[in-house]
Amino acid sequence: MFGFCFGAAVVLWLVPGYLGAAAPLYTEDDPLVILSSSTVTSSVSNSSSAWLVQFYSSWCGHCIQYSTTWKTLAQDVKDWQQAISVAVVDCAQEENFDVCKEYNVKFYPTFKYFRAHSPPTDRGTTYTGADRRVQSVRQLMVNILQNHTRLDWPDHCPPLDPHSSEELLPLLGQRSNHFTAVIIEEPDSYVGREVILDLLQYSGVQVKRALSSDRPLLDALKITTFPSIYLLHPNGTHTHLHVQKQLRFFFSSMLRTLPGVQRRLTSDSDSYSVGQMGALPQKQGAEPWRDFNRSKVYMADLESALHYLLRVELATHNTLEGEELKVFKDFVTLVAKLYPGGVSVVKLMETLSDWLLSLPLQRIPYQAVLDLVDNKMRISGVFLGAELRWVGCQSSRPGLRGYPCALWTLFHVLTVQHDATPAALENTGLEAEAAPVLQVMRRYIRTFFGCEQCGRHFEQAAAAGMDRVQQMLWLWNQHNMVNYRLAGSLSDDPLFPKAPWPSPSLCASCHEEKNGVHVWNQDNVLSFLRHHYGVSNLSPKYSLTPPQVPAPPPNPVHTSRPQAEHRGGGVGGRERMEPEEKAEEWPEPRPGHQRGALPGHSGRGGAGGGVWILGLGLGFNSVDMSLCVVLYVFSCLFLMLLFFFFKVRSRRRKLRHSHLHV
Repeated sequence: MFGFCFGAAVVLWLVPGYLGAAAPLYTEDDPLVILSSSTVTSSVSNSSSAWLVQFYSSWCGHCIQYSTTWKTLAQDVKDWQQAISVAVVDCAQEENFDVCKEYNVKFYPTFKYFRAHSPPTDRGTTYTGADRRVQSVRQLMVNILQNHTRLDWPDHCPPLDPHSSEELLPLLGQRSNHFTAVIIEEPDSYVGREVILDLLQYSGVQVKRALSSDRPLLDALKITTFPSIYLLHPNGTHTHLHVQKQLRFFFSSMLRTLPGVQRRLTSDSDSYSVGQMGALPQKQGAEPWRDFNRSKVYMADLESALHYLLRVELATHNTLEGEELKVFKDFVTLVAKLYPGGVSVVKLMETLSDWLLSLPLQRIPYQAVLDLVDNKMRISGVFLGAELRWVGCQSSRPGLRGYPCALWTLFHVLTVQHDATPAALENTGLEAEAAPVLQVMRRYIRTFFGCEQCGRHFEQAAAAGMDRVQQMLWLWNQHNMVNYRLAGSLSDDPLFPKAPWPSPSLCASCHEEKNGVHVWNQDNVLSFLRHHYGVSNLSPKYSLTPPQVPAPPPNPVHTSRPQAEHRGGGVGGRERMEPEEKAEEWPEPRPGHQRGALPGHSGRGGAGGGVWILGLGLGFNSVDMSLCVVLYVFSCLFLMLLFFFFKVRSRRRKLRHSHLHV
């Protein structure tokens, strides 16, 4: 393979212009560093971290096939970059010809590693091992770090050597300002060192490793299985932690979720201090902290997302017309048909949908939409709280999570609802689309979502393939890709660090390991998504409740009736009273309840809710109103004809009387 690549290199080297057409295998979105002739030496020389660099050629077949593995490796060790960084150099680019020759690269791909604080004259050490799987190269990176001396040790790399019982046992019972995790493992295991590097970007916890050959330590801690993790708490208590699976990913994930353990921000411009859980509500400013269960989905987040979307984000468009209007209609229809709870919110979206679909106009002002959202017409049962109440999407400080988190949650819920009730979109025009929820989400984000860069990223992912996909899994995978890309950025909340989701604590069966690399069990992920975003897991806690509708004034016709009718003394009297009472009640949807139908009405298609005039519900729908208009017009014409008939007749009678008088 290498001989073929080298021969092809010689041929293509003589063909100017062909190399310019070679497409790069790696982009800025990949979790690695792309080096060039102007940055290679300056990056790897006198660096505070070690480097592992792949010199490749974008026309080399083996390099193309291996690029996926290299990206997987870079993602797997992304949190190690302060100790050792992963990089690439494309030797097929003309600007890199000289630097690849300078670093003695003759075959592709060539792997070179550079120690920390290496001199500019160092041309790196070539890795000649045949095993280039992710696990093997990851262990090579650990060996590279451990081969440093004390003098050239990477500045931010913690100790990787095992600690003895003499060092660890005195720590038992001592108080500190952080957790201390001790991983006890076999001498040939890499789990402890890999977990130490996984937690390199986090504060609030220190990870140390010990060996299973240290009998005094095992006897004192009563450890019998390996690898095991023993945790020393800041208050001086200590315990043997139970982990569902004794794998590196489970150890790292558990330590990251300890209280007070937070990701360090990579920018010096943000001086947010970490590890102060007790001060969290004060950091929220006027927004109170709301206790919540991470295994639940909160209706308050969904309602807040719709409130922000309809009253804030949409308000930047003074009018809606053309494609914008169509996208908005599709979004409202989707939510009206699939929103899982909150009868008043469903009623609002159904009313808004009926109104939009009945309008013959190609352009509508945003103010008209806002008036309906604010229920200026006082339609019974319509309500959407005008307040942001983030619960599962709350943050450690203003500006993080919130609306983007809740918008993701809303579309996750809609994909699950569509999976549970695929017939809900029939006769809407959306049922013919492949993956209709994703298609509506794509169009909405492209048209209305305020973060332009976010919209471009989502559009690129959607353009790569969204047809004939499992909607729930595609959206889950894309959400995780965004988490991977933004982890450690300024938009990453240190209290809720972006990490692979669901975590092992939420779904242990979703996580597996293959050849030492974490993989997802997608069947179990799908089952988890159906439950987590299903109706049974939605919590109404913290939701805004609709205001009480005042009771209508007593009907004078009813007051003249016998007292037995008012008191419901007979069956007939009770039956006559129930429709009026139910008109003011909006019970939770029951099995078989037809969405869009008013209580006590037949719910004919397209006839939204009743019309309110002067605060009184008349129970008229759009068909009734159309009939009223037609009758009104005919009545006017009939009255005008009568008027002219009697007017002419009156003139004739006057003329006749005047002749008789003469």
